[in-house]
Amino acid sequence: MQIQVQEHSAHIVIVTIDHQPRRNAMTRQMMAELAAVWDRLEQSHVRCIILTGAGERAFCAGADMRGDLSAEPEMAQIVNHALLKHRPFSKPIIAAVNGLALGGGCELAMLCDIIVASETAQFGQPEINLGIMPGAGGTQRLTRAIGKYRAMEMVLTGRPIPARQAEAWGLVTKVVPPEVVLDEAKGMAREIAGKAPVAVRLAKESVLKAFDTHLEGGLDFERKCFYLLFATEDRAEGISAFLEKRKAIFKGR
Repeated sequence: MQIQVQEHSAHIVIVTIDHQPRRNAMTRQMMAELAAVWDRLEQSHVRCIILTGAGERAFCAGADMRGDLSAEPEMAQIVNHALLKHRPFSKPIIAAVNGLALGGGCELAMLCDIIVASETAQFGQPEINLGIMPGAGGTQRLTRAIGKYRAMEMVLTGRPIPARQAEAWGLVTKVVPPEVVLDEAKGMAREIAGKAPVAVRLAKESVLKAFDTHLEGGLDFERKCFYLLFATEDRAEGISAFLEKRKAIFKGR
């Protein structure tokens, strides 16, 4: 197994990419396992997911150049199927990036909703060095995250950037010491998992809508989601808890 799934709590799951001899590089097996994990988690009780890489050297170093994805024209299709099958995935995903996030690994991190990075992490799209280019969203999501000119530099030179620079450019949410990157992600996951699940799902959808529609369309979608939440039990519980000065107990309905 190259994808490990560990239940951290009743509502939080940690998904770990584990192919350490190859710096957690992608293989066909890994992509098939990841697609199956997304299938299962999308239908589960889980409220927040942490995605990380085993060991300290890499989150995911891209496609395994010595493996079964190295020279396949359909590589991008295989990777996209595993990464995009449930886009937009309804549960929030926090990437805990330790070490290298290169090529498909950087694209995988960008598919997550929040990125917590180790001080030793590096992000890059080095495909140009192999005579190819990003094919699983790298040119599009990177540009939306850091802007045209910085994305051009990263994609056309293939040079990686360190975590602090990625944070300054808006690619990374937070940078922490290597020994606490997973703990930081867990703390954030606990906070999100404690919120009303329906509100979290609709809020995530609304933020993502900003990337694929014009402003008026996005505002209309946001407004509909806002009105919809007033019909939920969790909305009544949240307001009652606030007025009674107690912690809300959200049930996802």
